[in-house]
Amino acid sequence: MISGWAPADLPVGLAAVAGATWVSLRFLPPLASRYGLAAIASLVASFFRQSVVSGWDVAWRALSPSLKLEPGLVACPLRLPAGGKRSAFCALSSLMPGTLPTGTDEHGALLVHCLDMSQPVAANLAAEEQLFIRAFGGD
Repeated sequence: MISGWAPADLPVGLAAVAGATWVSLRFLPPLASRYGLAAIASLVASFFRQSVVSGWDVAWRALSPSLKLEPGLVACPLRLPAGGKRSAFCALSSLMPGTLPTGTDEHGALLVHCLDMSQPVAANLAAEEQLFIRAFGGD
């Protein structure tokens, strides 16, 4: 693409793609996917719904000084073991307005900083974790 291209280059490019695909499949065969499209769609839909609801709540609290805030840390026990999937779940959770995973306590529960501790933060996070486990597995 840097030096330009011509239609005569297409057969060479297609041969290179076919060769690279064959080598990749030969030396690193694909693993059976355990991911369910419906479960992933459910997780994405829930994430977007929660993002809108949480974003609206944060904006309402910012624009209404009469609303009382009760910021603090909430311990949320997780079913996901330490590792990549737990880190991915925490990264996904950090995108939610009004909450921020900050680490773990001495029992391994996720500590989440939230704007209002009277909200069902732990229950909401447990529901999101369940959707995540259904979509990507829990091991």
